[in-house]
Amino acid sequence: MGGFHIFDLIVIALVGLAIFGPKALQSMARNAGKGLGHVKEAKDKVMSELPLEELSRASQKVPMNPQQAIHMLIMPEEKAKNE
Repeated sequence: MGGFHIFDLIVIALVGLAIFGPKALQSMARNAGKGLGHVKEAKDKVMSELPLEELSRASQKVPMNPQQAIHMLIMPEEKAKNE
């Protein structure tokens, strides 16, 4: 279950070509490419609007392992100093 291999994609393309024909397959591929382009543009727009500095500061307050969580519970005054 490691995803598709090149052989799998070739088989899928051949089956699609046999079922839909070259014109329809070309049209579907073009539309899929346009759709992926729109998704990439939307992702870039969302990423440019995110307040990355605020997210970075907020992520520093989240413990990454149990030891950090315990340390934050034991030493709450360090947490107040960092804010």
